[in-house]
Amino acid sequence: MTGVRANLFAASPAFQLTSVQESRPVKEHFFGYLKRASSGQRIVDYEVMEKPEYSKLSDKDYEILLKIVQAEAGSEDEKGKMLVAGVVMNRVESNKFPDTVEKVVFQNENGVYQFSPVANGTYQSAVATEETRRAVDRVLEGEDVTEGALYFAARKYAEEGKMKWFDNCLIRLFSYGGHEFFKAG
Repeated sequence: MTGVRANLFAASPAFQLTSVQESRPVKEHFFGYLKRASSGQRIVDYEVMEKPEYSKLSDKDYEILLKIVQAEAGSEDEKGKMLVAGVVMNRVESNKFPDTVEKVVFQNENGVYQFSPVANGTYQSAVATEETRRAVDRVLEGEDVTEGALYFAARKYAEEGKMKWFDNCLIRLFSYGGHEFFKAG
């Protein structure tokens, strides 16, 4: 997903200057004439990754996202579900994948679906829980815990040959719950 990085500072007033010669211009204070800088407050520098909100997601795409998250991560906690939803949305935002949830979830390359629940039929019977809805809604409101992941796999359920592709062609970011998360190499 795309976003804007912004460094923000939390303090006011930041600090107070006093110099040996009060009559000198402020810029000279920074070139050796500074006697003391003091503050009664702490300055905190923090970075925010602003994520787009997906308020324009169609009802159909929302329902598809709920079902794929439930099918892929139904036994995971809320963060595990957010990770799966986040990867789907990262793909929607990436120029390497289709541009809708429906097209991402049902993408089929050379007879291989990108998401195993679509291939094995568990997607069709998935019914989203309230926890899944909360997780998906948090992602759609812009919360991202994916570190930019575009891929995930459950190693213990995956075929060995497919995991070799993940291991050889992608960069492993982290694991959480039953999934490992990757980005393009």
